[in-house]
Amino acid sequence: MTDPAPAWHYDGQTAVRHTVTVVLEDDTIVIPETGERVAIADLVTHGDRKDMVFGHRAIPGWRLGFDTPPGDELAARLPRQEHLGGLLDRIGVIPAIVTCAAIAAVAIFGLWKGAEIVALFVSEKWEVAYGEALTGDFGGEACKGVVGQHALDALGARLSQDGRPIKVRIVDMDIVNAVALPGRQVVLFQGLVREAKSADEVAGVLAHEIGHAERRHVMASLIRSFGFSVLVGGVDGGTVAQGLITTGYTRAAEGQADAFAVDALRRARISPADTAAFFDRLGASEKALGKRASSALGYLSSHPLSADRRALFAGDVKKGAEYRPAMSAADWQAVRTMCPERPRKEDGDKLWPFD
Repeated sequence: MTDPAPAWHYDGQTAVRHTVTVVLEDDTIVIPETGERVAIADLVTHGDRKDMVFGHRAIPGWRLGFDTPPGDELAARLPRQEHLGGLLDRIGVIPAIVTCAAIAAVAIFGLWKGAEIVALFVSEKWEVAYGEALTGDFGGEACKGVVGQHALDALGARLSQDGRPIKVRIVDMDIVNAVALPGRQVVLFQGLVREAKSADEVAGVLAHEIGHAERRHVMASLIRSFGFSVLVGGVDGGTVAQGLITTGYTRAAEGQADAFAVDALRRARISPADTAAFFDRLGASEKALGKRASSALGYLSSHPLSADRRALFAGDVKKGAEYRPAMSAADWQAVRTMCPERPRKEDGDKLWPFD
């Protein structure tokens, strides 16, 4: 039995506050003045005040409160008061913040790294169907043209690592960009095709996007951006499509796609010189446009340029090599005219940056 501790008490029958003492006998609270005996297990904390106030599980209105802390032994047996949540009471505000931040960091890192693993187990059949659905969410129909489409399909197969078909579309949107979709599909935007000086330039960009598709970077990026809900249709298709245009890949993924592109151009015997020149022009436009570069040149926001990336393609040019054009002049013209001619979008006093 502990020494009596001063307390106040409402018995739940009357509104009279009683001044009492409390002692602890084994697992029971004893109030000598009233003769009440209450099991510790029947006590519950009451309210969120800092003073120690307890209720009874089975008796509404029953209260027992301590204006001064009871002895250590009794205090240790009473239910804990929880202020701002039990976790904060037990470990403190700062440790709780640090703990939560650490848990969040582990979760984010797990999703970031785990996305690459999960992407490998997504079925290709599902990816193809999902990619087909996303194509219609870019806000415009794919451009038509039998000769041009045949030339694009042939170039995609030529650049593919294993010769399997790559579905390539041109979408009638006046932005300088290209994007890989789930299911070995690539969208080239009309703005990029229009600004390209040759089919070889388009081949380098296309090979880079095929690299993302072949390495399953697309699904990994979607999982990182939207979580696993993207796999069960929990994200609007238009939102996903917009995310694919503007969200970049990891530096490692970009490096892998560049390496794939250089190797693909080499296998197809297409000169990488024109791709390097294309990146040079984009880099020059980036400097000229400054902050407007990302909006005018979508490729810069999703595929940041660097001197090293441009040098990678330029460095693979072999003197004396017998290169073959990505496609014939007639096929290239057919590709360029697949989309209807529209007025150019103005940007200040200039039209597009390569005029």
